[in-house]
Formats: sequence, C-alpha cells, structure tokens
Amino acid sequence: MKPFVLLATRAEDGPADEEYELFLRHTGLRESELRRIRMEAGPLPDLDLDGLSGIFVGGGPFNASDPEAAKSHVQRRVEAEFDVLLDRVLARDFPFLGACYGVGTVGAHEEAEIDRTYGEPISIVPVTLTADGRADPLFAGMPASFAAFVGHKEAVRRLPSHLTLLASSPTCPVQAFRAGTNVYATQFHPELDVDGITTRIHAYAGFGYFAADELDHTLAAVRRTSVTEPSRMLRTFVGRYAR
Repeated sequence: MKPFVLLATRAEDGPADEEYELFLRHTGLRESELRRIRMEAGPLPDLDLDGLSGIFVGGGPFNASDPEAAKSHVQRRVEAEFDVLLDRVLARDFPFLGACYGVGTVGAHEEAEIDRTYGEPISIVPVTLTADGRADPLFAGMPASFAAFVGHKEAVRRLPSHLTLLASSPTCPVQAFRAGTNVYATQFHPELDVDGITTRIHAYAGFGYFAADELDHTLAAVRRTSVTEPSRMLRTFVGRYAR
C-alpha cells in the first residue's frame, strides 16, 4: 500500500506526538503507512502525489484570518506551502482530509470567508449532517447527528457555492465541507478522544482558547458527553483511498 501523509503544524512536542498517535489509532495505519511531516519545523518537502494514498492535515495554532502583519514568518511560510500543495491537490481531486486546520487551508485557498464570527470554545457540540453529508461516503454508517470535539477561534462565515456543505452545528454553520469529490475539511476534530483533548487543554492554556480561570470548567465540558462517532471517518477515509 502507498503511504498516507499527516501534515502537522504544532510546535509543542507533547500535543504533536499525541496527535500522531491518535491518527494512527483511529486510521488503523502503522507508522510505516502514515508518514508525519511537521511543517512548523522546516520547509515542506516535495510530495509525490503518485506515491501517496492520501493526505491528512491535523489541527494547528495558525488562523488564516489573522492580519498579515501579525503572522509569524513560520505561519506565512506554512500558508504559502499549503497554497502550492492545494493547487496540485485540487487540480487532481486528490484524497485530502483536513481536520480543523483543514478549514483554514482548503477554505482560505478556495476563497471562503473566514473570520471569528463562529469561533467555538473547547467543548463538545452536536454536529448535524446536511442531505449532502448523509449521502457522502465519508460519513457512511454514521448517524445524522453526533457529538464532536471542537475548539477554534475562527470558522467559515460564508462558503462559496462551488464547495459542498456537509455538516453544521448550532454555533458554527460550517462544520464540514467538500471540494470536488475527494477533498474534505472539517472544523471539528475527528481524531480526538477525551484524553487527547485533555492534553491539548493543558498544553494550550494561555493561548486564548479560554480564560485563565476557566481551566476546570473547560476540562469538565469535554467530559459531559461521550464522543464516539467522528473517528470513524478516519478509518473510512483510509478504506476508501488506500491503494
């Protein structure tokens, strides 16, 4: 089987390593089958799409809607590299699944309107599939509504008409969308479990996702409901595209 690639942007080793482990666990892939590239650590190497089965993108610290002057050199480099890669991915309709930062990469590339109107605190939200989402093979076997982990400062405010809305939540109208047939982005985190999001809550305290006195409240919020369905998407993606 040709390997998949996980493109990661987290600078903190603990959350970055756990993210990779979560993708391995929920995709069912071995390390030899899921190559991780930490884009924050250095330039993105040239990816031979003919030698890959598909691409995953994890979450990350960058916000596409940040003012250009406020973006670090690393963020500007990563965004430029994603633009070049997505030119190729979208031209070929190559299998791609961006989790959370997929919105900031694919959405920005496709000129979605992204701002902080629909940011969601770290929590669990009910996600509901649209008619297109219910018909999409990536969500095969999943219920029409399911609980999912979220935590993001920005989101899509307006989705261009050439993109297909797949899922929404009460506080964020665009929770998942598709470009073409094989390029997906989710706002929620399909890779996370309660231990993984707990690690991120501790790691990113002070990063503006919640106030300093809200740590205990945030930890409690991600334990109030069982989250079981979203991770199925990752194994479905692998089963559909492994070659």
